[in-house]
Amino acid sequence: MSTRGWPRSVSATHGFRSFHTNAALRATISQSLGEISPYASADAIKLRQYQEECIQSIISSVERGEKRLAVSLATGGGKTVIFAQLIDRIRAQNDLATQTLIIAHRHELIEQAVKHCQRAYPQRTIEVEKANSHASGVADITVASIQTLTRGTRLQKFDPKRFKLILVDEAHHIVAETYLQVLEHFGLRYNRSVPADESEGSTSLSPVPQDEARGPSPVLVGLTATASRLDGLSLGSALDRIVYHKNFLDMIEEKWLSPVKFTTVEAFADITKVGLSKLGDYQTGPLSEAFRTHKCLDVTVKTWMNEAAGRKSTLVFCVDIDHVNALEAEFRGSGIDAQSISSQTAALTRRQRLDDFKNQKYPILINCGVFTEGTDIPNIDCVLLARPTQSKNLLLQMMGRGLRLHPHKSDCLVIDMVAAAKLGIVTIPTLFGLDPKELVKDATIEEMRELQKNEETKEDGESEGIANPNTDRHIPKRLDIVRYDSVFDLVNDTSNERHIRAISRRHAWVTLDDRRWLLNDQDSKLLISREDNTKASTAGQHNASSENIFKVLHFRSLKGLSEKMRAPWTRPALVAKDITLEGAIHAADTFAVEKLHAFTINISAPWRQGPASEAQITFLNKFRAADEPLTTKSITKGRAADMITKLTNGARGKFKKLDTQRKRKEDEIQRVMERKKREEVFVGPLTT
Repeated sequence: MSTRGWPRSVSATHGFRSFHTNAALRATISQSLGEISPYASADAIKLRQYQEECIQSIISSVERGEKRLAVSLATGGGKTVIFAQLIDRIRAQNDLATQTLIIAHRHELIEQAVKHCQRAYPQRTIEVEKANSHASGVADITVASIQTLTRGTRLQKFDPKRFKLILVDEAHHIVAETYLQVLEHFGLRYNRSVPADESEGSTSLSPVPQDEARGPSPVLVGLTATASRLDGLSLGSALDRIVYHKNFLDMIEEKWLSPVKFTTVEAFADITKVGLSKLGDYQTGPLSEAFRTHKCLDVTVKTWMNEAAGRKSTLVFCVDIDHVNALEAEFRGSGIDAQSISSQTAALTRRQRLDDFKNQKYPILINCGVFTEGTDIPNIDCVLLARPTQSKNLLLQMMGRGLRLHPHKSDCLVIDMVAAAKLGIVTIPTLFGLDPKELVKDATIEEMRELQKNEETKEDGESEGIANPNTDRHIPKRLDIVRYDSVFDLVNDTSNERHIRAISRRHAWVTLDDRRWLLNDQDSKLLISREDNTKASTAGQHNASSENIFKVLHFRSLKGLSEKMRAPWTRPALVAKDITLEGAIHAADTFAVEKLHAFTINISAPWRQGPASEAQITFLNKFRAADEPLTTKSITKGRAADMITKLTNGARGKFKKLDTQRKRKEDEIQRVMERKKREEVFVGPLTT
């Protein structure tokens, strides 16, 4: 079928660590290419130096017998141009295998591939397999939608023996089951093992064994800007090696991408309680709610007005459609012509709004998930990140929309609305190893690196130059939860008693947790309980200006009703209340002098310094390891009494809670570190 009536557009991708060719190869490429303008016409098909380097690295790998190859190239790097040029550069294995299949998952990407192939190969047959467009299966080049390709029997018309090359756009999707079905059809789905001694810098791999039943399989090349996945699925199950990588920092410094400035602003959105989805990023619903508050929307609009009002084309990324609609209304309410495109926008309306935005007829286009891939709008001179993420890949995709060169823009401003979050959030500052909440204004890459260098100097006492951007200073070196190996270790910790006893000065108060303190004798006990302002407000028992209310409660023992160590108690009687802990303690101490036995509760009572009783030791040893028992000489009677008070008033439950929190925190740190490791991109074998 003819594809010349298809609308035309362009696309690309990005990554994060760079490939280095040797000096001789660079010199050869430079001589053959000459000086290349970043605005060179696509019709000239004149490759940039790094594009030729990329093609050469692919060809070299194929000549060594490698089959399943990946390329990581920053957004704006021209991956579709590489696709088109690669078709003629990969040799056919025999006279029959001459065809090429290009696979993409979005309409825009298919359009771009068709356009570039038409320009590069006007005499070749180019067909499209998508929805109602049916390819013959024998065209020189077929551009296919992955969704259509795996529907029914449509894949079967493509004879694997006739194909020399399979190209996959946005190849970070390649481990999806639909792609794996296609790889299976072409004999490219198999398990492989990487030699244990193979290092990142190794350039040798044994040729991949061919499937004898199918014969030689085509070469598979996947191009992506994000050679990792947040959900943990490894690209190594479908691709064997990254043969070329060039990150956005390198491309900006080499002037292949637009200069960029960074501004971070506090969004006043608390997402500390927003959970994660199965894919590993924030849950959409709760995240959207946090960013749709009036204050957050107002701050976002005012930030744009203060920082970017002079920009002509701002692309805004939101959480979901509700967030898009709310932010669009906020902009319009401020007299700013903002329009939006979402999955619910009608096709004709979408095309008109996009064309108007490209022609700079209005300044702000708001979206959620529509323009993260396959978007070519070079005039974008501001990217507003109105949503947070835990995915470095997504952050780079969003930011990359504004990094394409355009003759009428000097740079791109990236505004990151920073939210209060738990461990794992990825922001512009974290790309440079800074705290995720670091606030900067119009900072260049050089200035961000200088901030990073200063931070290193501050922490290490000396500067070691520019550190790896993958450094995670927002990941704590230690947990902020005290670790207790046993419940006994918990009750043996006296650090909390020191504070309250320093306030009291006369009574042996015991800290049960961060909200409760206890003083008791054999007949009664006093409990100081802290309640938050809202709870106290309901009861009408607080000073409205305080955040806490401290209540002093008195319990009396009901003797003779139980032989258990912890006797039943009466209902609590309210003794006093205060807005400070100090006031509550002084009121409780005054009450204790009159109602409790001074001999029992006095911090300096002589009995407290004597050896623990046999009964105390027997009880406490139930909570210790059998090979480390306490004796009457190893602990005082007063210390033993305090520990028993804790154990009989909730210490075991507290230990379980703290242990659960600690394990959860450790798991969270481990998850972030594993994700970070997956996000590292380098030339070399991909792990399975």
